Amino acid sequence: MQPLRVYSVVPRLPKQLEKLWDLAYNFLFVWNNDISSIFSSIDQVLWRDCQQNPVAFLNNMPQKQLEELATDVFFIQRLNEAVRIQSKYLSRASCSYKFEGAKQGEPVVAYFSLEYGIGLSLPIYSGGLGILAGDHLKSSSDLNIPLVGIGLCYQHGYFRQYMTQDGWQQERYPSHDFEEMPIKPAKNEKGEDLKFTLEMKGEPLHVKIWKVDAGRVTLYLLDTNISENTAQFKAITARLYGGNLEMRLWQEILLGVGGVKALAALGLEPSVIHMNEGHSAFAGLERIRVFMTDHGLSFEAAMEMVASSSIFTTHTPVPAGNDRFPADLMRPYFEPYAQTMGLAYKVFLALGREDPRDDSELFCMTVLALKLSRFNNGVSKLHGQVSRNMWQKVWPQYPVEDVPIGAITNGVHMPTWVANDISLLFDRYLGTNWREDPDCVRTWRQVDNIPDAELWRTHERLREQLVDFVRKRLRKQLLNIGARRKEIELAEEALDPRALTIGFARRFATYKRAGLLLKDKERLVKLISDTRYPVQFIFAGKAHPQDNEGKKLIQELIQFCRREECRMSMVFLEDYDMKMANYLVQGCDVWLNTPRRPLEACGTSGMKAMANGVLQFSTPDGWWDEAYLPDNSLGWAIGRREDYNDHEYQDFVESQTLYKVLENDIIPDFYDRGHGSLPRSWVTKVKAALCKLGPEFNANRMVEDYTEKAYLPAFNNYKTMAKDEFKGAKDLAAWRMELMTKWSSLKIRNIVSEVHTDIYVQEPIIISAEVFLNGLNTEDVQVEIYAGPVSQDREFIGRKTIIMTPEESLGAGWHLYQGEVLPSEAGRFGYTVRILPHHELLLDPHSLGLIHWAQ
Repeated sequence: MQPLRVYSVVPRLPKQLEKLWDLAYNFLFVWNNDISSIFSSIDQVLWRDCQQNPVAFLNNMPQKQLEELATDVFFIQRLNEAVRIQSKYLSRASCSYKFEGAKQGEPVVAYFSLEYGIGLSLPIYSGGLGILAGDHLKSSSDLNIPLVGIGLCYQHGYFRQYMTQDGWQQERYPSHDFEEMPIKPAKNEKGEDLKFTLEMKGEPLHVKIWKVDAGRVTLYLLDTNISENTAQFKAITARLYGGNLEMRLWQEILLGVGGVKALAALGLEPSVIHMNEGHSAFAGLERIRVFMTDHGLSFEAAMEMVASSSIFTTHTPVPAGNDRFPADLMRPYFEPYAQTMGLAYKVFLALGREDPRDDSELFCMTVLALKLSRFNNGVSKLHGQVSRNMWQKVWPQYPVEDVPIGAITNGVHMPTWVANDISLLFDRYLGTNWREDPDCVRTWRQVDNIPDAELWRTHERLREQLVDFVRKRLRKQLLNIGARRKEIELAEEALDPRALTIGFARRFATYKRAGLLLKDKERLVKLISDTRYPVQFIFAGKAHPQDNEGKKLIQELIQFCRREECRMSMVFLEDYDMKMANYLVQGCDVWLNTPRRPLEACGTSGMKAMANGVLQFSTPDGWWDEAYLPDNSLGWAIGRREDYNDHEYQDFVESQTLYKVLENDIIPDFYDRGHGSLPRSWVTKVKAALCKLGPEFNANRMVEDYTEKAYLPAFNNYKTMAKDEFKGAKDLAAWRMELMTKWSSLKIRNIVSEVHTDIYVQEPIIISAEVFLNGLNTEDVQVEIYAGPVSQDREFIGRKTIIMTPEESLGAGWHLYQGEVLPSEAGRFGYTVRILPHHELLLDPHSLGLIHWAQ
């Protein structure tokens, strides 16, 4: 029997408690303990059962209990104080960065991401990419950056993990009730739910917009699971990373094309877009189409407009991780779309191909994003290098070091991830400035003021809380698979709250090598069986539903953990999420990370652990490659950045290194106790890591880097190019077209270097060259000396570029250029000359892919 109508019945909050709704509908509660503690103090058990979701929490509160709470004077005082704290935070208008000319209160930057990890009560994330996006929004809010987020509102989100009796991963997809979550429908001027329509293969796709407040930043989520859509279109926002290749294409069309349309429906006109991973690259295409239809720009002018005001961040260091679509799959969606922009379908496809002439190449979202952005970056210094190598074919004439992909290393949002106990310690000895200005070096120097004993005892309490959490989760896992009573009783005594605790929690992709520790199982058993210096391991993580190799790794690990000699010292926790991550990064002593270098783009879980005083033990990859010091004063490394062709041999060597460092360095250091059982050497490392790494590897520094290096330049470029009815964009496009037609005829001849018989370090070498510009002006090009040390086979092993100046016109299109170079070190030295495009509105001369080398 089905009801005729269904209503949502919400509690009637007494007038004194009505402000609870204001607190519940802003995710500021995730990183402000003064606000979240308001809810947990009412009913800790219900707060936990509701997954720290304040809306579900209030909806499940008995009316009688609410009436009683309204008469609690002490609680009302606390509530009013929390409301004051939230109001003060939200009302702050100042920002360290001035976006001159931007409309007050309007977003300048639109941040696109397929997933966001803001809090437990909004489960639309799968792992590091989403958590990073959530931290980006939070720090943008703290810094008051005028930014708005765009994403999708998934009915089931990412899968929840559970295990069979033999340790094989299974997936379940619980349905989320959006009315029970801290999100609200966006409304139009009439107070109706805001919706818009886009075309999907000739059919209308109707989209509803949800609004999420994350501090001062708003995130808008797109939802297709509404009555107006067909069943197949409703499924677009059913699951994160679910479905077949066509479903992925639909989701990315919705995010990119739909995201731009959503901004228009909301009446928002951000000047800059930031594409977080290639999933959102279609946003650039839609912006081009809008500039063409709304402002009458040519495709070339619109593309310059878009590329000059777009930022693209790639997170994937392996080719297989980048979305690629066959041309035939895309045809019904994008052939008509391309026609609206005056493009032949083949020309359109070339935008997503490394080699535009290769008709067999798949359409790559990352390539599209790279071509539609003048600000491209990897997420660590090493990942920037890897990305330049990966995508060199997009700029085939450039040496790798000139490929226009930079690096902005990720960071983590400190107030979200630092444990409350540690936060109180920081407040006392660093001052509250560490929350608002966590990238201040001076602030983190105060870590030395924290007494060693107080820091260590605080950490020990967190380890005890972790062990308690693990035991409860183990018991629940065993009950779910119908384990014997004896096993359940043993689970309640698993782990030792005083033992060295090593955590490993992440996605179980094969390159992360979760099985490296199992390469020598006898040695591992010996380690965890040492009663004098006990060691224990906690594992957690999910494999992608289609990744059977990852699932096999989990199964092997679980079966090993269940062995009689291991079960008390090694555990695998299922269904890894933000709540579990908090316990792990706060309560472990060592954070273990074993990726095959250089396949870890960044690895932000290690940063979260570092911020809680947990030491790192990792291969020098991602962020740890730039943070690690060879003297082990901040943590330990597995290997010394060696390169291997034989992965099996590499795994053997690095597993042996792993055990050696554990046995000879980490364990002895942890158990080297002085008076009061205090490991002073260990605490010294913890303080050094906090002092040196704290101000660098946090999300405020990351967002400030994006603002200074990308958002502000992109915004200023947008203003310049849009002025006088887009005169700058039109001029730049016309200049580029002329450049393209004449570029192939440029020539360099008569390169002469004036040197003495002997060349000494720092002695100038005067170089001149005659350059044929084929009717171009000297302002249209940049002639450079490309010089540096060379190897025995005459290959550059380092380089420096020096701009040459035009000295005189030689007639018939030829010009004399001159410059000087200073060899910085003794050894083999070489140089050549090249020509690059130059225009005052062209932010990076490499971005056009045009270069002419001396022959």
